Amino acid sequence: MDIDQIERLKPMEIEQRSFEIISQEAGDAIPDDERAMIIKRVIHTSADFDYIQNLCFSENAVQIAQKALKNGAWIVTDTKMALSGINKKSLQLAGGEAHCFISDEDIAQGRQKEQGGRNPGIRSAWIRQARLGRPLIYAVGNAPTALIRLYELIRQGTFRPELIIGVPVGFVNVVQSKELIMQTDVPYIVAKGRKGGSNVAAAICNALLYQLDGSRK
Repeated sequence: MDIDQIERLKPMEIEQRSFEIISQEAGDAIPDDERAMIIKRVIHTSADFDYIQNLCFSENAVQIAQKALKNGAWIVTDTKMALSGINKKSLQLAGGEAHCFISDEDIAQGRQKEQGGRNPGIRSAWIRQARLGRPLIYAVGNAPTALIRLYELIRQGTFRPELIIGVPVGFVNVVQSKELIMQTDVPYIVAKGRKGGSNVAAAICNALLYQLDGSRK
């Protein structure tokens, strides 16, 4: 490798070049519809082409999510990392906001009582706080317990978000929690299997927003 072989590009040029490489390497494997830009942005974030097969969409999930965002939906995340990765400017242009309630006082107190465990009791408090009287999109990239609690509330008929982005990463209850969400009648974008993460959750949110404002791929 010679240093002269390094491409000297500006940040946005790097992103554009990255998408060109993704399109070249993926070929016809990525569907030629509204899912394409979401899949490509997740690959761009993760450098993992497995998401072509792993990323699952319920019927009309993208259209439903974009309609909710146009109507001022708020995005609720399970981690500060996912929250920080969402493009706030694009979300604000759509009339929405992004929130993460895991550090709120009552949840912090619950965490102390339960010896710091991020267990279903804490996640339940987080979800209860998030009933904001606004259209809500949940972006879960870390906690399968959050998906499990969402499933329970949906089955009880007490709660119905506009969309669930279910992409927690890990080994314990991760696969099962995603399967539960795909059994509901709530629109979803889910990464089947063990892969995912807060960065993937944020990437999906951004892909939906960029499709609305047409600013990026």
